[in-house]
Amino acid sequence: MENRSKKIRLGIFILAGSAMFIFLIAFFTAREFFEKTDTYYVSFQDVSVSGMEVGSTVKYLGINVGTISNININPKDVTSIVVELSLKPGTPIKEDSKAEIVSLGITGMKAIEIRGGTNEANLLSPGSYIQPGSSLTSEITGKAEVIATKVENVLNNLLVITHPDTLSKLPRLLSNFNELTLDADRTILRLDSLIDNNQSDVESAIRNANKISENLLGSSIALDETLQKVNKLIDSDSIADIIGNTRDITRKLNESDITRLIEELAGVVARTQDLLIKVDDDINQGTRDFVESQELLKSTLRNLDEASRKINNNPSLLIRKNKQKNLPDEQLKN
Repeated sequence: MENRSKKIRLGIFILAGSAMFIFLIAFFTAREFFEKTDTYYVSFQDVSVSGMEVGSTVKYLGINVGTISNININPKDVTSIVVELSLKPGTPIKEDSKAEIVSLGITGMKAIEIRGGTNEANLLSPGSYIQPGSSLTSEITGKAEVIATKVENVLNNLLVITHPDTLSKLPRLLSNFNELTLDADRTILRLDSLIDNNQSDVESAIRNANKISENLLGSSIALDETLQKVNKLIDSDSIADIIGNTRDITRKLNESDITRLIEELAGVVARTQDLLIKVDDDINQGTRDFVESQELLKSTLRNLDEASRKINNNPSLLIRKNKQKNLPDEQLKN
């Protein structure tokens, strides 16, 4: 009985393990079969895909977006390798995107990386071909060509330098260079002595330049302040009021009778001119009367001076009370 029960438990364990194993296989297999993906293709022309395998990752700017589901040779073009990509649904692949072969570290494994693409470009529908980009081999080849060109230029320059004609000119060239160096040293010494001899003048020129710079700075500040004031004046309401008043005056002048106004102004000017003529005549007459009165006053003063002189010389004239003829007072009474 015990052996039978052990066999039954062993059989149950084997059946359970087998069922679990079959379930796991079915689960992962069904997952791959029923998982929805977007399929795209890339055709590489004359490019080796060594190191690339089915199941290798596909990246979009470094992000895993799918895997390589198949790699085949194009039967219509044996120089072309068609790589089938299975990407996550909804992966935005643009029409100007490019698929490039990249290396994964130092293991030699290769993967596909999708780069490029602009927001303005249209989305590429699943089942379409993605443009192939430059492969690692072509990049290395291009860099090698550039390096080879530079090495060739260096070798050509070395050949030119080591040519016998160039080597024969080298001593003379070194001699000329030595003379040039000596001339440069002498020139520098002369400049040093010249600066030492004229140091005071140089310092004075520097001070003057500093003063000029300060004056220019002050002038620029003053000019800036003036411009600010002018801008404030222009932006103020006074200019707008003046322009508005000028506009109103112009409008009123246009609306008024200019001809009648000019005639009235001409009449006023004529009357004013007549009045000025009369005033001028009155002023001239008053000036003449004033001159005559001034002459008469001068004559009276002379007579009074003469009379006072005579009285001082002969006081008896006052006692005699002789009537004098032609006295200025009598003339004034008359």
